[in-house]
Amino acid sequence: MDWFQETLHPAIRQTLRVEEVLHRDKTALQDLVIFRNPTFGRVMALDGIVQTTEGDEFVYHEMLAHVPILAVKAARRAGAKGAVRKVLIVGGGDGGCIREVLKHKGLVCTMVEIDPGVIELSRKHLPNHHAGAFDDKRANIVIADGARFVKETPERYDVIIIDSTDPVGPGAVLFTREFYADCKRCLAPGGVLVTQNGVPWLQGEELQSSVRSFRALFKEGGCYLAVVPTYNGGFMALGWATDNAKLRKTPVAKIARLAKAMKLQTRYFTPELFAGAFCLPQFVHALIDGIPYGKRKKKR
Repeated sequence: MDWFQETLHPAIRQTLRVEEVLHRDKTALQDLVIFRNPTFGRVMALDGIVQTTEGDEFVYHEMLAHVPILAVKAARRAGAKGAVRKVLIVGGGDGGCIREVLKHKGLVCTMVEIDPGVIELSRKHLPNHHAGAFDDKRANIVIADGARFVKETPERYDVIIIDSTDPVGPGAVLFTREFYADCKRCLAPGGVLVTQNGVPWLQGEELQSSVRSFRALFKEGGCYLAVVPTYNGGFMALGWATDNAKLRKTPVAKIARLAKAMKLQTRYFTPELFAGAFCLPQFVHALIDGIPYGKRKKKR
């Protein structure tokens, strides 16, 4: 019996049983393996780190896509400033995020992926992830360096989603203040940036650094949470940065009306979760605010 061992965290190891290896190879940029697990179905791992599985990918991709898009839709409908027209995904080569984004009618989505090999292998081995989204006429697939793309593009996007790997290797640049500043440059007024920001319990410095950058660049910076079983260490954080501080406070009723009108089909996301995801545990508040664990303000 073979086992895959994830090596992301130095003091913790996660192992998944390998029923069958579907593909194993090194692309031009990354060491990639796709295998079948009896619980999570097909699993993709890059450089020893689990990226996505058939079993639980819907949690991550639904929360990445629908939380920001519905928030901006609700704000613009209320202010009669137009709909969400353009969404940018940086990364996302497995296709799950663009699948969820394209559930929203009336928009176009540009996906910038640095490694064409990831898309090719996902087409073949993870068909349920993309579900045909790569070939949707509203999808613009660009093979390029995402950091360079946001620095140079003349376009402005209503929502920017960073569906990246962890800050290891080629993905490290996508966690820098310079990159976030470039994202803000190509974000339309009232838009929002969301990011993959790891598991706070095990990757706290990563989240703290990103939120510090968000708050230096935007009027509001923080995160919201989702529980993805194969992302070891508890719930994961999705970064949130915008100049419209009202977005995350959008009433559940508005989100529910929009979701109902578009007949949004989801397995994890609900309008109630939109609000609940921004309710952070105290240790996460302390982490992103830079307050040492256990420290209390003295009473005057």
